[in-house]
Amino acid sequence: MGAKESRIGFLSYDEAVKRVTDLELKRLKDAFKRTSGLSFYMTPQCFYREVLGNGVPPNVAEVIYTSFGGSSKGLHFNNVVVGLVLLTRGRDEEKAKYLFSLFTSDPGGYAAREDVEAVLQVLDGELPASLGKCFNKGDKVNYEHFRDWLLENKEAFTLSRWLLSGVCAILTDDSDTPTFYQTLSGVTHLAESDIIDLEKHYWLLKAQSRTGRFDLETFIPLVSPPIHISLCEGLFFAFDENRDNHIDFKEISCGLSACCRGPIAERQKFCFKVFDVDRDGVLSHDELSDMVLVLLEVWKDNRIDMVPELYNNVSDIAKGILKVHDTTKLGYLTLEDYQIWSVQNALAHEFLNLLFQVCHIVLGLTPATSEEEGQIIRGWLERENRLGLQPGHSWFLISVQWWQQWKNYTNYDQPSILNSLQTLKSTATLAADRSDELEGIIHASERSTDGLAHAETAKIAHGHISFQAAQRPGAIDNQDLVAIDSIKVPTLTMEGGRLKRSLRNHRHFEIVPELVWRALYHWYGANLNLPRPVILNSNTGQAELELFPCYLLFLRHESATPSSQSNIWSNIGNVPPPSVPLTRVLVYTACFSRKASIKDIHLFVSHRLRIKEETIRLWLYNSENYLTLLDDEDHTLESLQIQDEQQLVIEIRNKDMSWPEEMSLITNSSKMERHKVPTEKGATGLSNLGNTCFMNSSIQCVSNTRPLTDYFITGGHFYELNRSNPIGMQGHMAKCYGDLVMELWNGTQKNVAPLKLRWTIAKYAPRFNGFQQQDSQELLAFLLDGLHEDLNRVHEKPYVELKDSDGRPDWEVASEAWENHLRRNRSIVVDLFHGQLKSQVKCKTCGHISSRFDPFNFLSLPLPMDRSMHLEITVIKLDGSTPVCYGLRLNMDEKYTGLKKLLSVMCKLKPEQILLAEVHGAKIKNFSQDHQKVRLTVSSFLCAFEIPVPGSPASKPPVNSITSNGHQENDPVLIWNEWPPSAVCNPEASLAKGFLNVQNILGNGSAVTGYIIAMHRKMMRTELYFLSSQKNRPSLFGMPLIVPCTVHTTKKNLYDAVWMQVSRLVSPLPPQDSSNHAQDCDDSMGYQYPFTLRAVDKDGTSCAFCPWYRFCSGCTISCTDERASLSNAYISVDWDPTALHLRYQTSLERVFEEHCSVEMSHQTQAEPISLDSCLNAFTSEEELGEDELYYCSKCETHRLATKKLDLWRLPPILIVHFKRFHFVNGCWIKSQKIVKFPRENFDPSNFLVSRDLELCFPHSYTSPALSREPPPCQNSSTSANPKACGGGYEPICQHPPQMNRRLRLSNSNENLEESAEAESQDYTPQDDTAGGDEFGLRSEHLLESVSAYSLKASTRHTDVIRIHDLTTNCSTESRKRKGFDSIYSLYAISCHTGIMGGGHYVTYAKNPNGKWYYYNDSSCKEVHFEEIDTDSAYMLFYEQQGVNYSQFLPKMDGQKMADTSGIDEDFESDYKKYCVIQ
Repeated sequence: MGAKESRIGFLSYDEAVKRVTDLELKRLKDAFKRTSGLSFYMTPQCFYREVLGNGVPPNVAEVIYTSFGGSSKGLHFNNVVVGLVLLTRGRDEEKAKYLFSLFTSDPGGYAAREDVEAVLQVLDGELPASLGKCFNKGDKVNYEHFRDWLLENKEAFTLSRWLLSGVCAILTDDSDTPTFYQTLSGVTHLAESDIIDLEKHYWLLKAQSRTGRFDLETFIPLVSPPIHISLCEGLFFAFDENRDNHIDFKEISCGLSACCRGPIAERQKFCFKVFDVDRDGVLSHDELSDMVLVLLEVWKDNRIDMVPELYNNVSDIAKGILKVHDTTKLGYLTLEDYQIWSVQNALAHEFLNLLFQVCHIVLGLTPATSEEEGQIIRGWLERENRLGLQPGHSWFLISVQWWQQWKNYTNYDQPSILNSLQTLKSTATLAADRSDELEGIIHASERSTDGLAHAETAKIAHGHISFQAAQRPGAIDNQDLVAIDSIKVPTLTMEGGRLKRSLRNHRHFEIVPELVWRALYHWYGANLNLPRPVILNSNTGQAELELFPCYLLFLRHESATPSSQSNIWSNIGNVPPPSVPLTRVLVYTACFSRKASIKDIHLFVSHRLRIKEETIRLWLYNSENYLTLLDDEDHTLESLQIQDEQQLVIEIRNKDMSWPEEMSLITNSSKMERHKVPTEKGATGLSNLGNTCFMNSSIQCVSNTRPLTDYFITGGHFYELNRSNPIGMQGHMAKCYGDLVMELWNGTQKNVAPLKLRWTIAKYAPRFNGFQQQDSQELLAFLLDGLHEDLNRVHEKPYVELKDSDGRPDWEVASEAWENHLRRNRSIVVDLFHGQLKSQVKCKTCGHISSRFDPFNFLSLPLPMDRSMHLEITVIKLDGSTPVCYGLRLNMDEKYTGLKKLLSVMCKLKPEQILLAEVHGAKIKNFSQDHQKVRLTVSSFLCAFEIPVPGSPASKPPVNSITSNGHQENDPVLIWNEWPPSAVCNPEASLAKGFLNVQNILGNGSAVTGYIIAMHRKMMRTELYFLSSQKNRPSLFGMPLIVPCTVHTTKKNLYDAVWMQVSRLVSPLPPQDSSNHAQDCDDSMGYQYPFTLRAVDKDGTSCAFCPWYRFCSGCTISCTDERASLSNAYISVDWDPTALHLRYQTSLERVFEEHCSVEMSHQTQAEPISLDSCLNAFTSEEELGEDELYYCSKCETHRLATKKLDLWRLPPILIVHFKRFHFVNGCWIKSQKIVKFPRENFDPSNFLVSRDLELCFPHSYTSPALSREPPPCQNSSTSANPKACGGGYEPICQHPPQMNRRLRLSNSNENLEESAEAESQDYTPQDDTAGGDEFGLRSEHLLESVSAYSLKASTRHTDVIRIHDLTTNCSTESRKRKGFDSIYSLYAISCHTGIMGGGHYVTYAKNPNGKWYYYNDSSCKEVHFEEIDTDSAYMLFYEQQGVNYSQFLPKMDGQKMADTSGIDEDFESDYKKYCVIQ
């Protein structure tokens, strides 16, 4: 019986089974198993979709599901069968009982009117008018009375109409829609099984494509060799019938059929296409010459016997062929001429034989007979054996036992039928009566040579050879060739196993090339692949097969079990506790050629394990405590003398970017041997201690700052440690950094671990603790500040009062600010890295200007943010031309109306002719409203459909479309679905109705144009279904169409409009003389249109007119001259199966031409910016917003203002930082903008503030430095005017360079005065004070000698003074001569890749030896500057040219070193606390 909850208790399962056949019951069981899986119950959603179909309304489907016995658990198979039998094969009495059960829970009782009305409201949303007759005797009705009423009113409600008014869905559908494979099999010489097998191989070949298309680029490496490269293009186009530079599966199937399975005439037709390069249908003399030349080469590659053509000139052979076979006497061969020549020509037959081999072995066609298979393999092997072994190729071993079985099966040792024919006479001497010759020769050739394809026996000239039908061998069994491996771990390589040492060729195994092995594996399968590489013997120089490659054992690290005890090592990175040794376990074996390099193995392992190359390293495992990193990628296994069963460790980087082996070495340094390796000084990496690449990158950049490194290497920091600085780090930072620098530059280690410095930084800056990725610029700022405070020569910092500029000259305010800065900060860091910025704020109300001058050690430059977006939009026109993709750059706030205007200019359409729509899959998702903002979508793409404007020719039906009464069409009027024509159509509302946008609503007598959405459909057939309506399900594909429709549009007009747009997707029927068998047999284009139009609803799968219970997929729109009154319908384009399978070119569905604007838009988006543009943005004036009001001292209130930054003073070491990270909409994003920056001769002087020399140096002051080159004009009023000075005057850009340098050396370092004097012998400052005076005294003394208006002293840098901004006119030499030595050279780059918080930092730096090195944590490699990834630059380090940096080193003679024992004791004490597991 049915389930307890079922309303169909009156029909048992056993009774229902009797009404179905065994095949139907099996189909229902299989369908239930397919849809429900291992469960015994079908879910409601599955029942709605798979049993009833999507066309049934959800409320009706839910009622049916419940009435069948469905619950939240699901629906049992027995209930499904009972319900389907009732619906499709039940009697009217049973159906009436079922319908009555829907209204009452007691089938033998009464149904209340209230319950009946409630159910009918759910099913139909209304009550039938005849329902009163059913309850004419009261509010309850019994079954008998309900049945009588129901049988008299079968149309009362939905379910009664479905079940009682005629069967619209049956249990079994005997109609047979041909599948794709059946269609191809019917029009080719290939069996359906061949096509299915060929399709699998086709997708494997296509997967090798770089572009995703089976194009010429993919095709050539597959077939050449053995096909000569000159023939590859012709062979490709012989397959590519539609000439779209892509061989689809239909084309390759038809081509293989014509080339290998058809009669000889059809095969020669295919060859003719190969040689007909220009595709004009004839072979010219040049084409014939090229053909003969290639055919001769093919003969030499494949045969050792001779033919007469080998002794003749190619041109003479071509002329001879034309002389004998040119029937037109026009100097070319037609297809018929070629066929007559080729049928009895040995060269043509040999080429056909080569194509036959390639089609089977390379392109995947399965041989028709065993004899074919044997001859194909034999021909291929003979050619390969003549060529010999080629280094770099691989050959495969096959057990001789299986090989012998296969040879017997294929009659391999019998002579080739094709090759056994007597050598044919030269075509140059062939002459015969041509009237009957072609047909006779073809039939004769088929009888003599068709045995290659079909014959089971063959008759040879000297007797009969019977091909005995041997048993087909099973899968290739190579098990007897390999030794039993005691190591039971997976292998990474595909070598199949280690061979037995006693094996001999031809006795135990045979070898075949890779392509032959793939073919045999495809046809038979195999239990073991045994590939072996061909290598070049180092001793003999001969190519040989490496039967016994190097057998390696690979170890990996085993994850350590986390300890329950607290591990405080976390403060210094991902360092395991010393008591937990690193465990390495054997996980893989692999075989590699001894000629394989470390790079080859590294790449193979990373790809095989699907691990990024940069996160994997290989170590040579010598012992538990002795490992060697294999970092020289050029070494081979042979050069490293690595033997069989050598153990290698695969080291995979931790998630926090640290390396397990390095961490183990750090924690067990006392146990493990650390071998010192001589390296270039400074070319030492830093171990990653757990997401510390940001720190490593900054340290490497600072380490390669030569003057600072020299300072630490010479021990200068020991003489200047300031342990009493309250804001310092008690000397810890300077001491730890100095120790690390000495390790980096001693040239004895490839990498070191910056443990102490990492610990020190984490101690004083907890924000850098833990394992999170940090900003390298922030770390660098903290490092430089820490070094400065630990080395600050000012031990007691005086109080400094900040003063407002108060209208004073800039030079005075700047000098005062710089003097104040140096009173509190003097160190080697200040000497090298500190410069000065001018910050000017101007009140927008009163114009008051306030200036401040602040020190800086970074130039943090903004990157211009791209406020535009790149949008690609495809324009589809009504004329059926190939769509064109345009690239637009729009503002973020742009609306679709602006997009239309921009697009209209590019595509030559008016804005009102453009309809924007988002296409998702094969449907139009929605229409873009003009007032909406443009938005970028991921799941769909934007299309612009052309629509005709009212009154235009395109808006009217075609000229030949005339109504049946001969009425000539007037201005078109929109079919408004019974709506008044004056109604305004909303695109979204009209989308729901099946009609699109109405562009204009005009006055009386004006035309209004409407549009219908058309969707491509095909029928998908399944053999496992429940109801007949589900056997062939409509499926949408391709691009939707916009079809114009007016009140005068006929049904035939619709067909014409659709065909105009889709005809480009259908390959035309080729001329009869150039078609192949598949094309000849295709009659799908015998009628006018290869599709049928149907009226459908919005989803495209159900009929627009018929009720759901008819299960109609769409009513046919006949191709007549009747008016197309489609009401609210969409239309579907239902393709004829044969046309769809053979003519429809799927590859062209989404093909479009790319307009040049796409590339231009991409270039604009990715266009790099210059470093100068970043400096311009940095120094440009900006307006402060309402939330940044400035307090104006003049207005005495907060005001709106403008702010401007300028460079005032440049340091010897200039660090440029790009502000790539921005906080936008609550999250951090990174700018990927590329910045182009100079490597040498970077001159930032143009961005220095312009200064008036007359104000800085009045004429009353005469300086030796300035009087050295007096200006030609003595009058101050003309000194700044070049024209006033006469011709040939070069503007003089002066500043006191010696005074500059003098003050630079004396202000920050008291001990450098003598070296400064030695360097500045030509300048002797007056009243110079020797000794260690404070800066303020010396500065004040110098100011007195200069005058009250002279320039304040520069501490140490060249202070560039610009005279009325005329320095830009000075030549480089002049600038250098007159003191403009602010030219910088790049020496280090910190680069960041990835996103914020998850990226990686690396460093490129220039060593003192002049070479550039790439620092990637512990790895350090030499690189050329051209290899540097400058696109990801994050910080740039420049050093000023022409500066003697030795003067920055302190004088250590007679000085006392600071006592660092306390520092070491402090560090060791705290360090041990962190290194002990509590």
